[in-house]
Amino acid sequence: MYRLYEFASSGNCYKLRLAMAQLGVPFERVEKDITRGETRSDDFLAINPNGRIPVLVTPEGRALPESNAALWYLSRDSQLMPVDAFEQAQVLQWMFFEQYNHEPNIATSRYWLHVLGEPEKYADALQEKQQKGHEALAVMERHLQAEPFFVGGRYSIADIALYAYTHVADEGGFSLQAYPGVRAWLDAVRAQQGHVPLLA
Repeated sequence: MYRLYEFASSGNCYKLRLAMAQLGVPFERVEKDITRGETRSDDFLAINPNGRIPVLVTPEGRALPESNAALWYLSRDSQLMPVDAFEQAQVLQWMFFEQYNHEPNIATSRYWLHVLGEPEKYADALQEKQQKGHEALAVMERHLQAEPFFVGGRYSIADIALYAYTHVADEGGFSLQAYPGVRAWLDAVRAQQGHVPLLA
């Protein structure tokens, strides 16, 4: 059985829980509280020297950190991965976008505001994060004005990767009112078979 080391409210961890729920993959959850430094213990650093969650451990005992790498691994040869090689590359394109443009701004804002509850401490940095987060949402909106999903017109791990923090963007201070395409896409993702909520 797979083992998932996670922090329950983390969108990066949620990506893997959502994918495994939709693929019918059994797994066990091991909670690590990042606010208490539990991923910095010697035991955890032996699993992931980078000291971050999530970490997916395969039934064979191999550890795979980094949410999108683990998401790619889980979805190989499944309905969540396109067959076409170019579309597979497009999935990676959006997953790279998520980690470079989207997650560092939307997820970080959410962590400061919702998880830590320290808006005053991060007030100056939040201004830049908010601007860049809205820029990322605008890129998504332009794409979703013409397409129902991110790759090939169908649901894939590209959608899971971007859904994880977009659907809780309000917790990072982002209103989605100006993004009707994004909001329609969020509804379409929620309607997918096997969908589970963040804190299920």
